[in-house]
Amino acid sequence: MMRRLTIMSILEDVYPWIKNHYGRSKYKKQFPSIKYETNIYARLSGNPMADGEGSEDIVGEYDREMNTIWFYYPNIKSELHLIKTLLHEYQHYLQSPSWMKRYYDMGYEYDNHPYELKALEEEKLGETIQILTQIEY
Repeated sequence: MMRRLTIMSILEDVYPWIKNHYGRSKYKKQFPSIKYETNIYARLSGNPMADGEGSEDIVGEYDREMNTIWFYYPNIKSELHLIKTLLHEYQHYLQSPSWMKRYYDMGYEYDNHPYELKALEEEKLGETIQILTQIEY
């Protein structure tokens, strides 16, 4: 588990590079903000002590309505894990909201959803970005 302040410091270096590399979504006027929470149940309930099944497996999430990338910081294992999560969630920011839903309505699930597969593919750039931003923590 990484400390929240360490995560924030890494993102100060990495996030500008990712925004510059990928650009702005054609579906949103602003870049997504970044926020932190202990887990998805705490975020959605507003109760910082809330917890639930599978919460330890969720590391990040893009909230399209709030245009926010959420990091569930206790679940982040390393710098590379953080960068890969940011790459993954940033892809969702770039993707069409109507097609995201449409694919699920067509019967796709997380494991075979074309947008999820694209986001997983982009995670492979994590090590390259880690080197390019020359982060030392």
